Amino acid sequence: MRSSFATQAQTNATQVTFYFDNGQSEAFNIPVPAATFSQQLPQLLAQPVLTFHLIDQTVIVYTAKVIKVEVKPPIPQIQGEGTFPNSQRITTMQRAATGRFPTE
Repeated sequence: MRSSFATQAQTNATQVTFYFDNGQSEAFNIPVPAATFSQQLPQLLAQPVLTFHLIDQTVIVYTAKVIKVEVKPPIPQIQGEGTFPNSQRITTMQRAATGRFPTE
């Protein structure tokens, strides 16, 4: 059975979102499977700059300005000290709503 293009694209690409110290963010789809990307991530973040060649431009990211990186799909291969498996994100909206509505 053949898989759909969407399924193939999901397994062969990784979405990376960088959040910068000035409050801005930028996301990129890179043609690397998440498992491969997870192996490269420590070395990538140790570089002073990351360069993304897009169809119409080149984007250079200064890693010293990055305060958070989000990766989709998840990469559970990252394990060890400072790693929290089975975590859940609680957004500001969910925290503010706690205790305001009766649960009965």
